[in-house]
Amino acid sequence: MIMGSYTGICQQNNAVYSFISQTGEGTILYHRIFIDNNYFLETVYSKSPNEFVKTSGGFYTKNNSDYIVDFEFNSNYANDSLKRKTFTKMSHWKDISKNVLPLNGKWLMAGRVKDTGEARRNLDSPRKTMKLLLNGYFQWTAFNTDTFGFFGSGGGTYNAANGTYTEQIEYFSRDNTKAGIELSFEYTLKENDWYHKGLNSKGKPMHEIWTVRKN
Repeated sequence: MIMGSYTGICQQNNAVYSFISQTGEGTILYHRIFIDNNYFLETVYSKSPNEFVKTSGGFYTKNNSDYIVDFEFNSNYANDSLKRKTFTKMSHWKDISKNVLPLNGKWLMAGRVKDTGEARRNLDSPRKTMKLLLNGYFQWTAFNTDTFGFFGSGGGTYNAANGTYTEQIEYFSRDNTKAGIELSFEYTLKENDWYHKGLNSKGKPMHEIWTVRKN
């Protein structure tokens, strides 16, 4: 396979933001916001204790400082029933974007490499796992666009160079104890596919195929 440095999304308006809020009990909540050329994603988590709180995301339309987001997923849907929300960009949002790195973009889980060859997924299925990489930050989310089902999410910072992709996990909905760990993988690119090989967060071998999200 051919090594590459895919940076497929338009850089205009791309940024990662952060701000904090506080619960009535005094817990500090961190808000991580990804905005690329057409997608908006917000995640809320705490660091003391390490705890994933919620995430939501979808395609947006923009009106001045407002982002009107039609959610593809909302982990808090059972409580708030929200499928659309308007987010207003505020002055306290801090731009924490790092340098643009290889693999910047939206990727869909496309399958796995097995001993018998590649096993591909149907990318038109409403059941999706998407990984958004933007300016040194990443988040994967598993969801169903038809049922609004949410199946898990995790994110943090990443680096990609010389065939090595490394994640530093900051939040993980399925296991809060994974916050703070670092995972390293081999990566290669072939056309629109990203081949991702290494050990997962449970220490088990994996060889995944991700492909550029086109819609």
